Amino acid sequence: MALIGYARCSTDNQDVAAQWAILRELGVPEDRIYVDEGLTGTSRKRPGLDQALAAVRGGDTLVVPKLDRLARSVPDARDIGDSLVGRGVRLSLGGSIYDPSDPMGKMFFNILATFAEFEVDLLRLRTREGMAIAKAKGKLKGKQPKLSAAQQRHLVELHGDGEHNIAELAELFKVSRPTVYRVLEKAAAAASPRS
Repeated sequence: MALIGYARCSTDNQDVAAQWAILRELGVPEDRIYVDEGLTGTSRKRPGLDQALAAVRGGDTLVVPKLDRLARSVPDARDIGDSLVGRGVRLSLGGSIYDPSDPMGKMFFNILATFAEFEVDLLRLRTREGMAIAKAKGKLKGKQPKLSAAQQRHLVELHGDGEHNIAELAELFKVSRPTVYRVLEKAAAAASPRS
């Protein structure tokens, strides 16, 4: 009956130290804590979670500091919870054991999952609103070109001379071949007479 821990932070700038400390306080050995850093809970491709789920066996307990570290959507939380129950693995959320046979426990789990999903939806809404405001103020410029205007002109000139192929131009300007093609297409469109 082992304790297996899982911690996750959404960005590389965040730190899992607080979650790690909680897991240690709950009795999870350091070598049994699996971590995902820089991965959102909405992405199901989380290697640390996959390793934690693979490490738990029947009778073990998966320990997570909070439900929103495990999943950020109701369907994902239910899927993980049902999978653990089906395998005979207990789920501890911050020290409280989730009991799917208890109607109150099941309701509480679903409420926590709903709040986690709501939090993600609010974050997305705020991000979209912030981007719209920045765009309206002219502060959201989009992705900057890899080559300056002068470099683009030089690339077009070299290509026009016919002495360099696309691969050589990409290597010379330290860009990918698709970037070279985009610069050439842009130059060709600018040079063509407008109808």
